[in-house]
Amino acid sequence: MVFSSSLFIFYFLPLFLVCYHLYNTVRYKNLVLLLFSFFFYSWGAPQFIFVITGFTVFDFYIVQTMYRSKSGRRKKLLLTLSVTINLGLLAYFKYANFFVDNFNQCLTALGMKNVEWTRVALPIGISFFTFQALTYAIDVYRKIHAPVKNVLDYLVFVTCFPQMIAGPIVRFTAVADQLTERKETIDDKLLGVYRFCIGLAKKVLIANVMAEQADLIFNSDLEHLNTGNAWLGMLAYTFQIYFDFSGYSDMAIGLAGMIGFRFPENFNSPYISKNISEFWRRWHITLGSFMRDYLYIPLGGNRVSSKSRLYFNLWIVFLLSGLWHGASWNYVLWGAYHGFFLILDRVFLVKLLNKAGTFLSVLFTFLVVMFGWVLFRLENMQDILLYFQALFRMDSLEINMIPEFVLIGSIAALFSFLAIFKAGRTLEYYFFERRENSLAANTGRMLLSVLLLLMSVSAITSSGFNPFIYFRF
Repeated sequence: MVFSSSLFIFYFLPLFLVCYHLYNTVRYKNLVLLLFSFFFYSWGAPQFIFVITGFTVFDFYIVQTMYRSKSGRRKKLLLTLSVTINLGLLAYFKYANFFVDNFNQCLTALGMKNVEWTRVALPIGISFFTFQALTYAIDVYRKIHAPVKNVLDYLVFVTCFPQMIAGPIVRFTAVADQLTERKETIDDKLLGVYRFCIGLAKKVLIANVMAEQADLIFNSDLEHLNTGNAWLGMLAYTFQIYFDFSGYSDMAIGLAGMIGFRFPENFNSPYISKNISEFWRRWHITLGSFMRDYLYIPLGGNRVSSKSRLYFNLWIVFLLSGLWHGASWNYVLWGAYHGFFLILDRVFLVKLLNKAGTFLSVLFTFLVVMFGWVLFRLENMQDILLYFQALFRMDSLEINMIPEFVLIGSIAALFSFLAIFKAGRTLEYYFFERRENSLAANTGRMLLSVLLLLMSVSAITSSGFNPFIYFRF
């Protein structure tokens, strides 16, 4: 079940909100949230809900024991056990097939018999909820926050359906106090509805149209792809993945607001970045901050004694960031690609781009990001080479567009670069960031919400095309 579906909008969400608001105490509200979260996840992967629940409960008691332990050595051992369990769960379900396939390819090359293997099904959203569980164990170990006292509250933290399958990655410390005590004002609920409708419109009205155009080109015969269509497909996918993922994050943040939670922001106009380092401060913010605080800084971060070690740390972080997105070599290549430009930023590129001015630096960074999305989109290395050959072959600029692309593509471009202009930044703040709760502001938000909801629902019911990129991560 995805948020941008008739089933969720017309049945699941209204029923959940009614049941949730029947109770006044947080304890019973959490129980309702937990039951609906189990149902939400079981709708798409019923066989995995018991696995997730079992591992989560086990992890809860490990961390409880770790917190109460007086021995520093025992604390480290229990932390290691918790981290190993969570990473082991992720490694088995997400990467076992990948490693066995590559091992068998090596055996085949050596003329040896392949290893027989029953392929492992991938639980949806496993990358997100395992990372959240890691933040719980590590933050409790670091004494940033005490653990939750109730196993049901911990299950709510891990399985909360607004963020369970596609983030944002919500750290334990960000919502720890909200699990047991949270304020639910009518103004915050209205802001939540507004944010949800904004995200739904981004996903359904923009990302889906961009996806249709991108699929038309990326799924075609790449060997005979001309230059014009190659650039058009790359541009369409660039807008698709941004509006798809940021739209889903907006919906998650909005749903959380409806029930009194405040989730962290996940995007901040990434396509106006002046360099790749800035891009990663604006794109998938919760993943970037997770990798920084739980991997990059423990590796030594910027405090290392040599530049070579600093560059090594950056490479490791982004190679693993790429692999986090999917069990395929193209994701590793995509991570290495971004790691390479981050190193160039440190060496000379940031200074050079600063001298070039805003327009040229944003254009250069946007092109770098777009080329990277080709690596992200195509899993086969031969297809990647064919696509890049088409981009620079300069044989024909003839393009094949679906009818809606020009209008929706223009809207996508407008919103992607809106904040680069002073007037655009003011407009963006007025519609998307200000938290004014006057009658006029709330009325305006609700009217816009109703309009976007009606348009989105119309698009959903009239089309069966509703892909979601990050659903499989």
